[in-house]
Amino acid sequence: MSDQPLTCVVDANVALKLFFEQPGSDRADELFAHLAADARARAFVPDFFYAECVSAFTVYVRQTDYAAEAARRDLTELLALGLHVVATADLATEALDLAMTHSISGYDAFYLALSQRVGAPFVTADEKLLRALGGKPNRAVLLEWFDLPSLPES
Repeated sequence: MSDQPLTCVVDANVALKLFFEQPGSDRADELFAHLAADARARAFVPDFFYAECVSAFTVYVRQTDYAAEAARRDLTELLALGLHVVATADLATEALDLAMTHSISGYDAFYLALSQRVGAPFVTADEKLLRALGGKPNRAVLLEWFDLPSLPES
């Protein structure tokens, strides 16, 4: 059993699985439950993460039976997760280089740059992104493959 606390970068598609039942929602629940249970655990996000989530909430309200009140409640829960936010301005140079090197979107490159900056895996549900990175050195891992460490004994 490792005594190292869980540290990771999570993208919006992983966090949104907490609020919208999708493949991988159970795994996202486990990840965020682990983060909540271990005070030493840290999940990092670039600052535009919340803009991505608000955009998704808005689309769901407009295109499904997901109510605006539910979106507000879920946004409150999302904000309460205690994620560690890093300014994109601090990551921009690395993100540009990664986007060009790996032919990925600038948004995805910010998550990857943050992962490199904090020395932690980038947990995503974006299989297309992982295929684009295919075998190149990176710290990206699919949510379903991400190993959660054991929780510390109390």
